[in-house]
Amino acid sequence: MAGADRKNLVAEVREFLSTRRARITPEQAGLPVHGGNRRVAGLRREEVALLAGMSVDYYVRLERGNLGGASDSVLESLARALQFNEAERAHLYDLARAATPSGRRPMVTASRVRPAILRLLDSMTGVPAYVRNGRFDILAANALGRALYAPVFDSPLFAQRGPVNTARFLFLDPAGQDFWADWDKGADDSVAFLRTETGRAPHDKALTDLIGELTTKSDEFARRWARHDVKIHRSGVKHLRHPIVGALALPYEALDLPADPGLRINTYTPEPDSPEQEALSLLAGWAGAGTVVPSAGNH
Repeated sequence: MAGADRKNLVAEVREFLSTRRARITPEQAGLPVHGGNRRVAGLRREEVALLAGMSVDYYVRLERGNLGGASDSVLESLARALQFNEAERAHLYDLARAATPSGRRPMVTASRVRPAILRLLDSMTGVPAYVRNGRFDILAANALGRALYAPVFDSPLFAQRGPVNTARFLFLDPAGQDFWADWDKGADDSVAFLRTETGRAPHDKALTDLIGELTTKSDEFARRWARHDVKIHRSGVKHLRHPIVGALALPYEALDLPADPGLRINTYTPEPDSPEQEALSLLAGWAGAGTVVPSAGNH
């Protein structure tokens, strides 16, 4: 691992563990509290060590970024002590794998959408769908997906450079505040997903560049990035405010493509006979047909 990568990883581990420790009170951890003059709001390092069944020196070493060589049992004990959810636990394991000297090979994200996937998108005529990578680059979309995300595709941010990227749109285009009906949640989720991706793909220079750009240009992004929150993106309800059909609450599914590492299809499937279904039918008539693949010249 290069010196800069090693330094960044150590800082990531240190901040991740210290922010998780700071959010848990002794009461939440089931520990007795003696006196009222605690200098920290959350758990002390020695309290985490006690809960995890390890020495204080060893926990301090872990929190300083030395996760390399930590066994699965140690990681599990640490995850339990800090009350990690599924996403936090997975992120801890990703960081530990990246820190191991023999470490995993860097994950190579597919950069092209295969013709079979493009045909699949085209066949989904009644469902908005698009393919994206872990950096939130939209690599392909069916006609209805393009129509639903028209404000993103039409953003002046992407007129001279690409690819179309929903995180850039969210934080750097004022229109993002209008398109995301619940902008704060969208912002929180996007940052947490990107933080999760840094654990999965720590050597992705394009990801590092994106985070650097957003941190520099958006105080809202930088403030959220400092929280070190992580989240797994699978399903939920997206609240959008479309310029043509108005407010939409669309259930979505994020489906990984096993044959295309790092890529996933996002689909939006409203309830039958719902206002959202009617709105999508209207959009479908407006959109026409055909898959939208962002120009390679913009990448």
